[in-house]
Amino acid sequence: MNDMTVPTQALNVSLLTDEERTRCEVWTRVMGYHRPVTSFNKGKKSEHAERRHFVEGRCRLG
Repeated sequence: MNDMTVPTQALNVSLLTDEERTRCEVWTRVMGYHRPVTSFNKGKKSEHAERRHFVEGRCRLG
C-alpha cells in the first residue's frame, strides 16, 4: 500500500444521521495565532473558503 491508497476498512463506514453527529469547531492560524473560523468577519470567511489545502507526501531516501 502506498501513501495514496485508502485502506478497505476506511471504505466500510456507516453513515450518521444529523442527530448522531457532533458539531466541531474549526480553528485556523491567522496572523501568527489561532482563532475559530466562526469568529471571522464575512470577508475573512470568504478568504478562508478560497484557500487551497494540500497534503504533503513522504519523501523517499535512496
